[in-house]
Amino acid sequence: MKTLQARVFLLVAATFSTIYLTQPVLPVLGREFGIGAAKASFSVSAVIFGIALATLPLGRLADRFPTRPILLSGGMVASLCGFLCAATESFPLLVAARFLQGLSVPAITTCLVVFLARRLPPDRLNVAMGSYVSATVAGGLGGRLLAGFIHPPLHWRYAFVTASVLLLLGTLDAFRWLPREERPTDAGGEEAGFVALLSRPDLVRIFFSGAFACGAFLSVFNYMPFRLAGPPFSLPTHLVTLLYLSYLVGVAIGPSAGRLGNRFGNGATMAIGSAVFAASSLLLLLPSLAGIGAGLAGACAGFFIVHTAAVAELNRRLASSRGRGNSLYILLYYLGGAGGITASGTAYHLWGWGGVVALVACFLAVPFAAGLSAARDGRRGGR
Repeated sequence: MKTLQARVFLLVAATFSTIYLTQPVLPVLGREFGIGAAKASFSVSAVIFGIALATLPLGRLADRFPTRPILLSGGMVASLCGFLCAATESFPLLVAARFLQGLSVPAITTCLVVFLARRLPPDRLNVAMGSYVSATVAGGLGGRLLAGFIHPPLHWRYAFVTASVLLLLGTLDAFRWLPREERPTDAGGEEAGFVALLSRPDLVRIFFSGAFACGAFLSVFNYMPFRLAGPPFSLPTHLVTLLYLSYLVGVAIGPSAGRLGNRFGNGATMAIGSAVFAASSLLLLLPSLAGIGAGLAGACAGFFIVHTAAVAELNRRLASSRGRGNSLYILLYYLGGAGGITASGTAYHLWGWGGVVALVACFLAVPFAAGLSAARDGRRGGR
Protein backbone atom coordinates (compact mmCIF):
# COMPACT_ATOMS: atom_id res chain seq x y z
CA MET A 1 0.00 0.00 0.00
CA LYS A 2 2.83 2.40 0.83
CA THR A 3 4.42 1.79 -2.58
CA LEU A 4 1.09 2.54 -4.26
CA GLN A 5 0.67 5.73 -2.20
CA ALA A 6 4.17 6.88 -3.12
CA ARG A 7 3.60 6.30 -6.82
CA VAL A 8 0.23 8.05 -6.78
CA PHE A 9 1.79 10.94 -4.89
CA LEU A 10 4.71 11.37 -7.30
CA LEU A 11 2.63 11.19 -10.48
CA VAL A 12 -0.07 13.59 -9.25
CA ALA A 13 2.50 16.01 -7.81
CA ALA A 14 4.42 16.02 -11.10
CA THR A 15 1.18 16.68 -13.00
CA PHE A 16 0.05 19.55 -10.78
CA SER A 17 3.50 21.15 -10.77
CA THR A 18 2.95 22.06 -14.42
CA ILE A 19 -0.28 24.00 -13.82
CA TYR A 20 1.08 27.03 -11.94
CA LEU A 21 4.65 26.85 -13.23
CA THR A 22 4.69 30.33 -14.79
CA GLN A 23 2.85 32.11 -11.96
CA PRO A 24 5.95 33.34 -10.06
CA VAL A 25 7.73 34.44 -13.26
CA LEU A 26 4.92 36.38 -14.97
CA PRO A 27 6.88 39.68 -14.79
CA VAL A 28 9.88 37.93 -16.36
CA LEU A 29 7.71 36.61 -19.20
CA GLY A 30 6.29 40.10 -19.68
CA ARG A 31 9.75 41.59 -20.14
CA GLU A 32 11.09 38.77 -22.28
CA PHE A 33 8.15 38.68 -24.70
CA GLY A 34 7.35 42.41 -24.51
CA ILE A 35 3.80 41.95 -23.22
CA GLY A 36 1.68 43.31 -20.36
CA ALA A 37 0.76 41.60 -17.11
CA ALA A 38 -2.74 40.63 -18.28
CA LYS A 39 -1.41 38.95 -21.41
CA ALA A 40 1.38 37.18 -19.51
CA SER A 41 -1.25 35.67 -17.19
CA PHE A 42 -2.66 33.77 -20.19
CA SER A 43 0.19 31.30 -19.58
CA VAL A 44 -1.66 30.25 -16.40
CA SER A 45 -5.30 30.75 -17.39
CA ALA A 46 -4.83 28.77 -20.62
CA VAL A 47 -4.02 25.66 -18.57
CA ILE A 48 -7.03 26.11 -16.29
CA PHE A 49 -9.31 26.65 -19.29
CA GLY A 50 -7.98 23.50 -20.93
CA ILE A 51 -8.61 21.45 -17.78
CA ALA A 52 -12.19 22.72 -17.49
CA LEU A 53 -12.88 22.02 -21.18
CA ALA A 54 -11.49 18.48 -21.18
CA THR A 55 -12.75 17.26 -17.79
CA LEU A 56 -16.19 15.95 -18.83
CA PRO A 57 -15.17 14.33 -22.17
CA LEU A 58 -12.22 12.54 -20.55
CA GLY A 59 -14.41 11.42 -17.67
CA ARG A 60 -16.69 9.75 -20.18
CA LEU A 61 -13.74 8.11 -21.93
CA ALA A 62 -12.49 6.74 -18.60
CA ASP A 63 -15.86 5.03 -18.11
CA ARG A 64 -15.90 3.48 -21.58
CA PHE A 65 -12.29 2.41 -22.07
CA PRO A 66 -9.35 1.09 -20.01
CA THR A 67 -7.62 3.89 -18.13
CA ARG A 68 -4.02 2.80 -18.75
CA PRO A 69 -3.61 3.94 -22.39
CA ILE A 70 -5.55 7.18 -21.75
CA LEU A 71 -3.23 8.04 -18.87
CA LEU A 72 -0.14 7.28 -20.97
CA SER A 73 -1.38 9.46 -23.83
CA GLY A 74 -2.16 12.36 -21.51
CA GLY A 75 1.18 12.19 -19.73
CA MET A 76 3.14 12.01 -22.97
CA VAL A 77 1.31 14.96 -24.52
CA ALA A 78 1.62 17.10 -21.37
CA SER A 79 5.36 16.35 -21.15
CA LEU A 80 6.00 17.15 -24.81
CA CYS A 81 4.09 20.42 -24.44
CA GLY A 82 6.32 21.32 -21.51
CA PHE A 83 9.44 20.79 -23.63
CA LEU A 84 7.87 22.94 -26.36
CA CYS A 85 7.23 25.73 -23.82
CA ALA A 86 10.89 25.59 -22.82
CA ALA A 87 12.07 25.91 -26.42
CA THR A 88 9.67 28.38 -28.03
CA GLU A 89 10.46 32.04 -28.71
CA SER A 90 6.79 32.80 -29.51
CA PHE A 91 4.40 33.74 -26.72
CA PRO A 92 1.25 32.71 -28.69
CA LEU A 93 2.85 29.29 -29.24
CA LEU A 94 3.67 29.06 -25.52
CA VAL A 95 0.03 29.81 -24.64
CA ALA A 96 -1.18 27.25 -27.18
CA ALA A 97 1.14 24.61 -25.69
CA ARG A 98 -0.08 25.48 -22.19
CA PHE A 99 -3.70 25.10 -23.34
CA LEU A 100 -2.89 21.67 -24.77
CA GLN A 101 -1.21 20.79 -21.46
CA GLY A 102 -4.45 21.69 -19.69
CA LEU A 103 -6.44 19.46 -22.04
CA SER A 104 -4.10 16.60 -21.13
CA VAL A 105 -4.20 16.95 -17.34
CA PRO A 106 -7.61 15.23 -16.79
CA ALA A 107 -6.35 12.27 -18.83
CA ILE A 108 -3.93 11.68 -15.95
CA THR A 109 -5.83 12.82 -12.88
CA THR A 110 -9.33 11.56 -13.66
CA CYS A 111 -8.05 8.23 -14.97
CA LEU A 112 -5.90 7.70 -11.90
CA VAL A 113 -8.83 8.33 -9.52
CA VAL A 114 -11.06 6.00 -11.56
CA PHE A 115 -8.40 3.29 -11.53
CA LEU A 116 -7.97 3.53 -7.75
CA ALA A 117 -11.74 3.48 -7.17
CA ARG A 118 -12.12 0.37 -9.33
CA ARG A 119 -9.29 -1.55 -7.71
CA LEU A 120 -9.16 -0.65 -4.01
CA PRO A 121 -11.47 -1.64 -1.15
CA PRO A 122 -13.12 1.29 0.67
CA ASP A 123 -10.67 1.55 3.59
CA ARG A 124 -7.62 1.56 1.32
CA LEU A 125 -9.36 3.94 -1.10
CA ASN A 126 -9.78 6.55 1.65
CA VAL A 127 -6.04 6.57 2.39
CA ALA A 128 -5.12 6.54 -1.32
CA MET A 129 -7.41 9.53 -1.92
CA GLY A 130 -5.66 11.27 0.95
CA SER A 131 -2.31 10.77 -0.77
CA TYR A 132 -3.84 12.02 -4.02
CA VAL A 133 -5.10 15.24 -2.43
CA SER A 134 -1.77 15.78 -0.63
CA ALA A 135 0.00 15.41 -3.96
CA THR A 136 -2.13 18.11 -5.59
CA VAL A 137 -0.99 20.49 -2.85
CA ALA A 138 2.67 19.48 -3.09
CA GLY A 139 2.58 19.77 -6.87
CA GLY A 140 0.96 23.20 -6.89
CA LEU A 141 3.42 24.54 -4.34
CA GLY A 142 6.37 22.72 -5.92
CA GLY A 143 5.68 24.17 -9.36
CA ARG A 144 5.73 27.68 -7.96
CA LEU A 145 8.97 27.02 -6.06
CA LEU A 146 10.54 25.33 -9.08
CA ALA A 147 10.13 28.38 -11.29
CA GLY A 148 10.63 31.06 -8.67
CA PHE A 149 13.29 29.69 -6.31
CA ILE A 150 14.94 26.42 -7.37
CA HIS A 151 15.75 27.73 -10.84
CA PRO A 152 16.53 31.47 -11.08
CA PRO A 153 13.45 33.27 -12.49
CA LEU A 154 15.39 34.37 -15.58
CA HIS A 155 15.95 30.68 -16.34
CA TRP A 156 12.28 29.77 -16.28
CA ARG A 157 12.77 27.52 -19.31
CA TYR A 158 14.78 25.08 -17.17
CA ALA A 159 11.81 24.84 -14.84
CA PHE A 160 9.69 23.59 -17.75
CA VAL A 161 12.36 21.02 -18.63
CA THR A 162 12.62 19.77 -15.05
CA ALA A 163 8.83 19.54 -14.58
CA SER A 164 8.39 17.78 -17.94
CA VAL A 165 11.11 15.22 -17.21
CA LEU A 166 9.52 14.43 -13.83
CA LEU A 167 6.07 14.09 -15.41
CA LEU A 168 7.37 11.88 -18.21
CA LEU A 169 9.15 9.57 -15.75
CA GLY A 170 6.05 9.43 -13.52
CA THR A 171 3.83 8.61 -16.50
CA LEU A 172 6.08 5.82 -17.78
CA ASP A 173 6.34 4.36 -14.29
CA ALA A 174 2.55 4.42 -13.90
CA PHE A 175 2.09 2.75 -17.29
CA ARG A 176 4.47 0.02 -16.14
CA TRP A 177 2.81 -0.73 -12.78
CA LEU A 178 -0.84 -0.15 -13.65
CA PRO A 179 -2.45 -3.55 -14.41
CA ARG A 180 -3.89 -4.04 -17.85
CA GLU A 181 -7.68 -3.75 -18.04
CA GLU A 182 -9.41 -5.51 -20.89
CA ARG A 183 -12.51 -3.45 -20.23
CA PRO A 184 -13.67 -1.23 -17.36
CA THR A 185 -15.05 -3.17 -14.41
CA ASP A 186 -18.66 -2.19 -13.89
CA ALA A 187 -20.39 -3.35 -10.75
CA GLY A 188 -23.53 -1.48 -11.46
CA GLY A 189 -24.68 -2.48 -14.94
CA GLU A 190 -25.63 0.43 -17.17
CA GLU A 191 -23.38 3.47 -17.02
CA ALA A 192 -25.24 6.54 -15.77
CA GLY A 193 -24.87 9.70 -17.82
CA PHE A 194 -24.08 13.18 -16.54
CA VAL A 195 -27.75 14.13 -16.23
CA ALA A 196 -28.53 10.97 -14.27
CA LEU A 197 -25.65 11.65 -11.88
CA LEU A 198 -26.83 15.22 -11.35
CA SER A 199 -30.31 13.92 -10.53
CA ARG A 200 -29.00 12.05 -7.47
CA PRO A 201 -29.30 14.31 -4.39
CA ASP A 202 -26.59 12.41 -2.48
CA LEU A 203 -24.05 13.05 -5.26
CA VAL A 204 -25.12 16.66 -5.81
CA ARG A 205 -24.46 17.36 -2.13
CA ILE A 206 -20.91 16.05 -2.56
CA PHE A 207 -20.36 18.02 -5.78
CA PHE A 208 -21.44 21.24 -4.11
CA SER A 209 -19.43 20.45 -0.99
CA GLY A 210 -16.25 20.46 -3.08
CA ALA A 211 -17.31 23.59 -4.95
CA PHE A 212 -18.14 25.66 -1.86
CA ALA A 213 -15.14 24.41 0.12
CA CYS A 214 -12.86 25.37 -2.77
CA GLY A 215 -14.56 28.78 -3.01
CA ALA A 216 -13.93 29.35 0.71
CA PHE A 217 -10.32 28.24 0.52
CA LEU A 218 -9.36 30.31 -2.52
CA SER A 219 -11.18 33.33 -1.09
CA VAL A 220 -8.99 33.25 2.02
CA PHE A 221 -5.72 32.92 0.14
CA ASN A 222 -6.64 35.30 -2.65
CA TYR A 223 -7.48 38.27 -0.36
CA MET A 224 -5.12 37.57 2.53
CA PRO A 225 -2.28 39.54 0.82
CA PHE A 226 -4.48 42.67 0.87
CA ARG A 227 -5.15 42.11 4.56
CA LEU A 228 -1.44 41.73 5.38
CA ALA A 229 -0.22 44.52 3.12
CA GLY A 230 -2.43 47.07 4.93
CA PRO A 231 -2.45 48.25 8.55
CA PRO A 232 -1.78 47.05 11.18
CA PHE A 233 0.65 44.64 9.48
CA SER A 234 1.98 46.51 6.39
CA LEU A 235 4.12 43.52 5.42
CA PRO A 236 6.34 43.50 2.32
CA THR A 237 5.53 41.02 -0.44
CA HIS A 238 8.32 38.54 0.37
CA LEU A 239 7.03 38.12 3.94
CA VAL A 240 3.44 37.74 2.77
CA THR A 241 4.61 34.98 0.42
CA LEU A 242 6.11 33.01 3.32
CA LEU A 243 2.66 32.53 4.84
CA TYR A 244 1.69 30.47 1.79
CA LEU A 245 3.98 27.76 3.14
CA SER A 246 0.98 26.89 5.32
CA TYR A 247 -0.05 24.88 2.22
CA LEU A 248 2.39 22.27 3.51
CA VAL A 249 -0.18 21.42 6.17
CA GLY A 250 -2.29 20.06 3.31
CA VAL A 251 0.51 17.69 2.28
CA ALA A 252 0.64 16.17 5.75
CA ILE A 253 -3.10 16.09 6.42
CA GLY A 254 -4.29 14.11 3.36
CA PRO A 255 -3.50 10.52 4.45
CA SER A 256 -4.56 11.37 8.03
CA ALA A 257 -7.89 12.60 6.68
CA GLY A 258 -8.31 9.27 4.88
CA ARG A 259 -7.74 7.37 8.12
CA LEU A 260 -10.14 9.74 9.90
CA GLY A 261 -12.76 8.84 7.30
CA ASN A 262 -12.16 5.14 7.90
CA ARG A 263 -12.72 5.61 11.63
CA PHE A 264 -15.65 8.01 11.77
CA GLY A 265 -17.10 7.84 8.25
CA ASN A 266 -16.53 10.28 5.40
CA GLY A 267 -19.67 12.28 6.17
CA ALA A 268 -18.66 12.99 9.76
CA THR A 269 -15.14 13.79 8.55
CA MET A 270 -16.49 16.37 6.09
CA ALA A 271 -18.43 18.01 8.91
CA ILE A 272 -15.36 18.00 11.17
CA GLY A 273 -13.19 19.54 8.46
CA SER A 274 -15.76 22.27 7.78
CA ALA A 275 -15.94 23.11 11.48
CA VAL A 276 -12.14 23.27 11.77
CA PHE A 277 -11.94 25.56 8.73
CA ALA A 278 -14.71 27.85 10.03
CA ALA A 279 -13.19 28.10 13.52
CA SER A 280 -9.75 28.80 12.05
CA SER A 281 -11.14 31.58 9.84
CA LEU A 282 -12.11 33.47 13.01
CA LEU A 283 -8.42 33.60 13.95
CA LEU A 284 -7.80 35.47 10.71
CA LEU A 285 -9.68 38.44 12.18
CA LEU A 286 -7.08 38.90 14.93
CA PRO A 287 -4.55 41.75 14.60
CA SER A 288 -1.77 39.27 15.31
CA LEU A 289 0.64 37.51 12.93
CA ALA A 290 0.71 34.48 15.22
CA GLY A 291 -3.09 34.33 15.03
CA ILE A 292 -2.99 34.73 11.24
CA GLY A 293 -0.43 31.93 10.92
CA ALA A 294 -2.47 29.59 13.12
CA GLY A 295 -5.63 30.51 11.22
CA LEU A 296 -4.07 29.76 7.83
CA ALA A 297 -2.70 26.42 9.05
CA GLY A 298 -6.12 25.49 10.43
CA ALA A 299 -7.86 26.63 7.24
CA CYS A 300 -5.55 24.39 5.19
CA ALA A 301 -6.12 21.44 7.50
CA GLY A 302 -9.90 21.87 7.46
CA PHE A 303 -10.13 22.33 3.71
CA PHE A 304 -8.05 19.31 2.81
CA ILE A 305 -9.96 17.15 5.31
CA VAL A 306 -13.20 18.16 3.55
CA HIS A 307 -11.75 17.66 0.06
CA THR A 308 -10.27 14.24 0.85
CA ALA A 309 -13.45 12.98 2.52
CA ALA A 310 -15.67 14.31 -0.29
CA VAL A 311 -13.66 12.57 -3.03
CA ALA A 312 -13.56 9.32 -1.06
CA GLU A 313 -17.31 9.46 -0.31
CA LEU A 314 -18.11 10.18 -3.96
CA ASN A 315 -16.21 7.12 -5.16
CA ARG A 316 -17.74 4.92 -2.47
CA ARG A 317 -21.22 5.87 -3.68
CA LEU A 318 -20.45 5.27 -7.36
CA ALA A 319 -20.73 1.65 -8.45
CA SER A 320 -20.29 2.76 -12.09
CA SER A 321 -19.74 5.97 -14.09
CA ARG A 322 -16.79 6.88 -11.89
CA GLY A 323 -15.12 8.78 -14.70
CA ARG A 324 -18.18 10.95 -15.24
CA GLY A 325 -18.74 11.38 -11.50
CA ASN A 326 -15.18 12.48 -10.79
CA SER A 327 -15.10 14.79 -13.81
CA LEU A 328 -18.28 16.51 -12.60
CA TYR A 329 -16.74 16.94 -9.17
CA ILE A 330 -13.57 18.49 -10.64
CA LEU A 331 -15.50 20.79 -12.97
CA LEU A 332 -17.74 22.12 -10.18
CA TYR A 333 -14.73 22.31 -7.86
CA TYR A 334 -12.96 24.76 -10.19
CA LEU A 335 -16.15 26.66 -10.96
CA GLY A 336 -16.79 26.97 -7.22
CA GLY A 337 -13.29 28.33 -6.70
CA ALA A 338 -13.73 30.94 -9.42
CA GLY A 339 -17.16 31.91 -8.14
CA GLY A 340 -15.91 32.13 -4.57
CA ILE A 341 -13.10 34.49 -5.54
CA THR A 342 -15.53 36.71 -7.44
CA ALA A 343 -18.10 36.84 -4.64
CA SER A 344 -15.44 37.46 -2.00
CA GLY A 345 -14.02 40.28 -4.08
CA THR A 346 -17.37 42.03 -3.83
CA ALA A 347 -17.54 41.32 -0.10
CA TYR A 348 -14.05 42.74 0.41
CA HIS A 349 -14.94 45.88 -1.54
CA LEU A 350 -18.12 46.44 0.47
CA TRP A 351 -17.22 45.25 3.97
CA GLY A 352 -13.47 44.67 4.04
CA TRP A 353 -11.72 41.60 5.40
CA GLY A 354 -14.52 40.90 7.89
CA GLY A 355 -16.91 40.56 4.96
CA VAL A 356 -14.66 37.92 3.35
CA VAL A 357 -14.48 35.89 6.58
CA ALA A 358 -18.27 36.07 7.01
CA LEU A 359 -18.82 34.88 3.42
CA VAL A 360 -16.32 32.05 3.91
CA ALA A 361 -18.29 30.89 6.96
CA CYS A 362 -21.48 30.88 4.86
CA PHE A 363 -19.74 28.83 2.14
CA LEU A 364 -18.62 26.25 4.70
CA ALA A 365 -22.20 25.66 5.84
CA VAL A 366 -22.69 23.65 2.60
CA PRO A 367 -20.04 20.93 3.19
CA PHE A 368 -20.92 20.90 6.90
CA ALA A 369 -24.59 20.17 6.17
CA ALA A 370 -23.71 17.68 3.41
CA GLY A 371 -21.36 15.87 5.78
CA LEU A 372 -24.05 15.54 8.44
CA SER A 373 -26.48 14.25 5.81
CA ALA A 374 -23.96 11.66 4.59
CA ALA A 375 -23.29 10.61 8.19
CA ARG A 376 -27.02 10.05 8.74
CA ASP A 377 -27.15 7.96 5.56
CA GLY A 378 -24.29 5.87 6.87
CA ARG A 379 -25.99 5.25 10.19
CA ARG A 380 -29.12 4.12 8.35
CA GLY A 381 -27.06 1.85 6.12
CA GLY A 382 -27.81 4.04 3.12
CA ARG A 383 -24.46 3.75 1.38
